Amino acid sequence: MIRTEEARRRAAYVAQILGVAGAYYLSAHLGLMRQVVVDGAVVTPLWPSTGIALAALLCLGVRVWPGIALGALLAVLETGGAFTVSSLAIMFGNTVAPLASYALLRRVGFRSELVRLRDGVCLVFLGAFAGMLISAAIGSFTLLLDGKVPPGRFWLVWSSWWAGDAMGVLVVTPVLLVLRGVRWPRPSDRWLEASVLAVVVAVSSLLATRSSLSMIYLVFPVIIWAALRFELPGSAPCALVVSVLAVMAGTDGVGPFAGHSLMEIMANLSLLNGSVALTALLLGAVVAEHKNIRRETEYAVEELEALVERLAPLSGPAATRYDDRERRHGPLDGGPHPDRR
Repeated sequence: MIRTEEARRRAAYVAQILGVAGAYYLSAHLGLMRQVVVDGAVVTPLWPSTGIALAALLCLGVRVWPGIALGALLAVLETGGAFTVSSLAIMFGNTVAPLASYALLRRVGFRSELVRLRDGVCLVFLGAFAGMLISAAIGSFTLLLDGKVPPGRFWLVWSSWWAGDAMGVLVVTPVLLVLRGVRWPRPSDRWLEASVLAVVVAVSSLLATRSSLSMIYLVFPVIIWAALRFELPGSAPCALVVSVLAVMAGTDGVGPFAGHSLMEIMANLSLLNGSVALTALLLGAVVAEHKNIRRETEYAVEELEALVERLAPLSGPAATRYDDRERRHGPLDGGPHPDRR
């Protein structure tokens, strides 16, 4: 029986490792479909694998790190095509970065439910901006030493690498954390409004990213609508849709990205995706925190009302009759009368 239980645990652990590796590799393959080559260095405006890696660590624990390493190695081999020291170094950086983000988030008491503003802020600045500095630095320096990136283009590669990894955390990780606790909607839920929101998000995102009229900020009222009405479960998927469509338009060089250089396109994509993700994440967390505070306040008021109702008979007519009987017959509990010495 013990051996059978251990075998099941090992099988479950192996399945988790392979599942994380497969998800990392598939998401990397999707990200590479919109890759940008800078003097031999392959970068992406949005690298969803970092978001999957951090979400896997937050949901399954640090023990699934071999799956991240295996998925990162497969992704690096697909871009480089050879098993070299450089590929191992890049794999190491892509594995250590989400581990560092996970350690930073755990140190500050991060909650994966994202129902507090501080959780959203920590995910942005510690999980995305700080942790992904490691993968960008290791990857860029590796390509520089390997001769694939000239010194004059190093900062372009580094900033593009860092922005792509950070955007993966900001856009993908909240969606996965929300899906973890999602429930099937009830018939009484706002189905009609949710359907209208989905259509509006798709239409406004296409207009903002494909139109030549530079209507890129058309998406922000929609993101605010989603956050105010549906909190993070509504705003996080909307941010993902906007970011994906923006990346597709930017790499195609259409709409507001037409006629710009590669550096300008990467900068605009990073600013847009970052602003959309920050708005969706932080505003959704603020709304959720305020609702939790109101719910806790209502619960405290109900408890106070129940306590007052239990104590009310002691201050009404029953309490007066109790005092009269005590003066005539002495304390009802058998103790000494206060007037007797």
